[in-house]
Amino acid sequence: MSHRPRTRKALSCGLLIVPLAVSATACGSSSSESLSAQPYDAADQITANAPDGNHKADPDKPLEVSVKGDEARITDVTATDASGRYIRGELSADGRRWHTTVPLAAGTRYTVRVSTEDEDGAPGRKTFVVDTTDADDRLRVTFGPGSGTYGVGQPVTAELSKPVDNPKARAVVESALKVDSTPRVEGSWHWVDGKSLHFRPKEYWPAHATIAVHSNLDGLKISGGLYGGPAKPVRLSTGDRVEAVTDASSHQMTVLRNGKAVHTIPVTTGKPGYSTRNGVKVILGKESFVRMTSASIGASDFYDLPVYWATRVTWSGEYVHAAPWSVGSQGAANVSHGCTGMSTANAEWFFNNVQLGDVVKVVNSEGDSMAPFGNGFGDWNMPWKEWRDGSALRNKGATKTGAAERESRTDDGARLRPEV
Repeated sequence: MSHRPRTRKALSCGLLIVPLAVSATACGSSSSESLSAQPYDAADQITANAPDGNHKADPDKPLEVSVKGDEARITDVTATDASGRYIRGELSADGRRWHTTVPLAAGTRYTVRVSTEDEDGAPGRKTFVVDTTDADDRLRVTFGPGSGTYGVGQPVTAELSKPVDNPKARAVVESALKVDSTPRVEGSWHWVDGKSLHFRPKEYWPAHATIAVHSNLDGLKISGGLYGGPAKPVRLSTGDRVEAVTDASSHQMTVLRNGKAVHTIPVTTGKPGYSTRNGVKVILGKESFVRMTSASIGASDFYDLPVYWATRVTWSGEYVHAAPWSVGSQGAANVSHGCTGMSTANAEWFFNNVQLGDVVKVVNSEGDSMAPFGNGFGDWNMPWKEWRDGSALRNKGATKTGAAERESRTDDGARLRPEV
């Protein structure tokens, strides 16, 4: 009996690359009998460079599977982790060897399924497991904000446990961070600095969308001895599209819900020297009471005021809040130290009708523009092309960061610099 497999048209199928569970057996015998035959145990025909059950494989080394002797050939190999993710590999044209083409994940168990064919075309099977050693150095990711309902302006954030500066390593990290929305939108990650990424769509999120954020980084090799760690997924939803647009020159705020104006409020914004920032901001928090003092921003004119119905839009202390002391100027003049002031009744209405992530936009102020990063969520003030240029996947090999380093602030920074 010959021990060489029969020559078949299967070998004309070209490159046999197995990125997913795409079976290479379609290139084998066309016999319906062989396709329906009960597979035999191919354990004696298959060898692999995987350690025995008492040892673990080095994730930096490729996994190799080969056939013994000349009596069979490999037709298909799949290797999956516990989450069902496939590891890419390549099968030689003669069907005698398969090997992985990307690094294995650290601290992971793979189930390897090998399909073979003997010299008579009968199918064989072998299944075994491979455990890889864990990594000493793990990069962990924390997504923000937490799960919940937000306004349509809320960006998604990813904070890394250590900086990643190499462009190729950034591409690995970014490609593993997944944002899925219903309805689907065009969006992109942007590297703020080596430890922080923000994700936003080209336009605001749709109203009443659902957004699922998760990481495929766990165990993945990033660079050198650095591997990805686990990350807790988050699930967000958006409410109505709420936008509050303040025209500093006309001293009016118009609140729109789903594109329709629902309330117009007389306001006062920052006076000369303290002009309110122009541009889009996103609501960061709501405080029914906050104490604001001139010492916190170095104002030359002293004030120490109890402030009610305060809706925060910057970390440095810009709010939309009740300002009963300036009611005479509201709708007529700008007299604040940077905040948007209104009557107590209007501030309470605003406080109760907005949520975190809603959009607050200021136009026609003499102030600077809201920075994209460092003082809240000014992400929407960056043009879309520039935003996409901050993606490591769009600019592989780029060395610049997406934007300047963020300001540092203490955990209680929410009360550091109110700007009444």
